[in-house]
Amino acid sequence: MFRLLIALVILVVPAHAETRIPQSQAEISLGFAPLVKEAAPAVVNIYAKRVVAVRESPFSGDPFFGNLFRNQGRQRPRVQNSLGSGVILSEDGIVVSNFHVVGHATDIRVQLKDRREYSAKVLLADQESDLAILQIEDADAMPYLYLRDSDTVEVGELVLAIGNPFGVGQTVTSGIISGLARSGTATGNARGYFLQTDAPINPGNSGGALIDVNGDLVGVNTSILTRSGGSNGIGFAIPSALVREFVEQARAGRASFARPWAGMGGQPVDSDLADGLGLGRPEGVLVSDLHPESPFAAKGFAPGDVILEVDGQPVNTPAEMVFRMSVAGIGHETKILALMAGEETVVDVPMIVAPESPDRETRLTDSDSAVPELTFSNINPAVISEFNLPLNVTGVAVENPGPVGARIGLRPGDILRVIDGVEIETTEDAETALRKASRNITLEIQRGTQRIVSRFRL
Repeated sequence: MFRLLIALVILVVPAHAETRIPQSQAEISLGFAPLVKEAAPAVVNIYAKRVVAVRESPFSGDPFFGNLFRNQGRQRPRVQNSLGSGVILSEDGIVVSNFHVVGHATDIRVQLKDRREYSAKVLLADQESDLAILQIEDADAMPYLYLRDSDTVEVGELVLAIGNPFGVGQTVTSGIISGLARSGTATGNARGYFLQTDAPINPGNSGGALIDVNGDLVGVNTSILTRSGGSNGIGFAIPSALVREFVEQARAGRASFARPWAGMGGQPVDSDLADGLGLGRPEGVLVSDLHPESPFAAKGFAPGDVILEVDGQPVNTPAEMVFRMSVAGIGHETKILALMAGEETVVDVPMIVAPESPDRETRLTDSDSAVPELTFSNINPAVISEFNLPLNVTGVAVENPGPVGARIGLRPGDILRVIDGVEIETTEDAETALRKASRNITLEIQRGTQRIVSRFRL
């Protein structure tokens, strides 16, 4: 695949790009056409179907009773369709798209620009990052884009967004990189670190390509910031560095993304904190809490230390730090530049998954239990990470409330503290207490930092 020279505004030279004005009428009229012609075949339309259970109420459509009885009625399966875009990243048909486009889909069709259609399957999907890796079935010599290192992207670079907005067909929009290291600004379930662009991104563009003037992929379009539902020139793309790690894990056979675990709580350093810490300017992430099993704790970090850089890249928010660790990948060591005990220190920290220690001892209650079909586990670092629990919490966490548990208000991640006056420390305690519970049961749970007491009759 060729690397293109776009002579309109940028002359590509080794190691850097030099800005200059067009030198001829031919350069002025050239535009982005050769670039689009080369890159567009690797951007595909994705049609996904999934079956969901919905309740059909006899009062649906009624302005008063419809809302009052919205949770009543029989559940029936219904097919939901979604439309989005994707980018082919290899000749053998590896495709990246958004989780919200293909997540939980039962049937996925991929259509190329030349109108060829293929079935595809999800290899790896992650709701938190809003990324999914697909494999086109029976793929043969697919067109594809190269992944550029998104850490080399600079504000002001020209970029093109390619996708299928509103289902009208493949469309190209242009703009620049408006910002880097945007975190906590994207919509949906995605949390983390984004490239910001003013290239228009509309519904259906999700999962499409954000490319540079060489035709290399710098990001995957994921969302817009809008109040009206239209594109207002504030779009976000997931950086290619994270996409590369997703592809590597998918090829390694993982079905879910393994994200390195810091076992740490942190907050951005503002002006007041910077003054108190003796920093010349606000920078870094202040360590506020550490789990005893944290790889950072094992390397001597303590609350009050400040993380300044991860692998040579500055980090100023917890989301940036999570991104940098995710890009480093499981099994590697990252170089952490930190302010420890008032001195700058470089420490090599191993990237590990959250440990399953002690064992979860997951249990599912049976029909003899006060709350049947309730699934719960002993809390360990893996459970803390999975349900985003407070770092140093212990006890038993609900994994799946089941139909009865959901009806009485239990949610995944709730911590069972007391059942009918019995304090709960292990899954065995919880299972025994639920078997012996009276029909007038009292549950005390912890949800986040709140304690909730529920009394109900079964």
